[in-house]
Amino acid sequence: MVRQRTYPHTGEEQFEARERAVLVGVDRGSGDWPVEESLAELERLAYTVGAEVVGTTTQRLDRPNPRTFIGTGKAEEVAALATSTRSNVVIFDDELSPSQQANLESLLPDVRVQDRTSVILDIFGLHATSREGKLQVELAQLEYVLPRLKGMWAHLDRERLGGGRGARFGAGESQLEVDRRLARRRISELKRELVGVSDERALQRKKRARSGVFRVSLVGYTNAGKSTLLNALTGADVLAYDMLFATLDSTTRRVELPEGRQITITDTVGFINKLPHGLVEAFKSTLDEVKEADLLLHVVDAGATQREAQMQAVREVLAEIDAHTKRSVIVFNKADTIDDLERAQLQRRYPEAAFVSAKEGDGLDALIARIAAEAAQGSITLELLVPYTRGDVVRFAHERTQILAEEHTE
Repeated sequence: MVRQRTYPHTGEEQFEARERAVLVGVDRGSGDWPVEESLAELERLAYTVGAEVVGTTTQRLDRPNPRTFIGTGKAEEVAALATSTRSNVVIFDDELSPSQQANLESLLPDVRVQDRTSVILDIFGLHATSREGKLQVELAQLEYVLPRLKGMWAHLDRERLGGGRGARFGAGESQLEVDRRLARRRISELKRELVGVSDERALQRKKRARSGVFRVSLVGYTNAGKSTLLNALTGADVLAYDMLFATLDSTTRRVELPEGRQITITDTVGFINKLPHGLVEAFKSTLDEVKEADLLLHVVDAGATQREAQMQAVREVLAEIDAHTKRSVIVFNKADTIDDLERAQLQRRYPEAAFVSAKEGDGLDALIARIAAEAAQGSITLELLVPYTRGDVVRFAHERTQILAEEHTE
């Protein structure tokens, strides 16, 4: 099936000139994601990195072709579609093996061939702002590119890798071998740097754990509204845009519950269907914030057409990082975008879930009360007699515990 259309100009792009792209999907006839929905998501991903989607095509296959992912006849059809739409990039909705990509580039010589993984990596590269985020993205990009090198850097900078004029050839070493050696060296450097970052994060988490403060982490599909919810709950001013993967760096804010208890809430990177394993590995130190949390708030876009599939994608990533058994609360955000009937159906299916609109402020008081109830579980009540000389103990109690009653005696 082939679909060709004109993409509407929105005026929102931050790119001087958008590339013209054709999307290719394979329908295996199974799974939670219809191929049309997956391609619609890929279109948003492509738009985020500056591509204007001018055509899509799908093929029904029980299993991908090991040489070219799609059939050779279909590849010829894709080439014709790319020519007729004046496209300069063809993006596949699944990760291609290095050999599949090389074979497709031979069959499609006039366009650049990318896959979903490379597009997601490009988005992460655009949105990474912190030193840690940039290191993590560079590591994932290099590990993706390394087996695909052909003796020239398509997306990476030799100078940054130490491979400028000072790069020396060994005996009988080709340019491709030099590039691979430089990439492996840079990967080793990045891993060492990230070990240091991971140690720093672990120390910070250890301090928070010793403080006794209840730790909440927001998890969810990309663009579910986690950053907006963090801002609404804490009064923070975290970047919250209607775009995919706007937040890559985890942000922690302290908030005081109505009864006086102090807790922390951490916003984390969003997940997505077919999230590259390399990104999960590269962002390990960031995702450890999720593993160490006392409570997860699984934020869901209530109005998403693939809501259930998105929830399952999040569960799969949580299982991959060994956080699937953590205590959690489902939070249906953007609840103002669904009607009463759909809300009632969701309430029957998920009776323990919270319904909020972080943007409008609806349902936040009930959610805070739910968090307070979760934080109170496992608490013990103590009666302390503190000498007047131990003001430090009194300060600690006010900062780290919920004071039920306080009395001053002679």
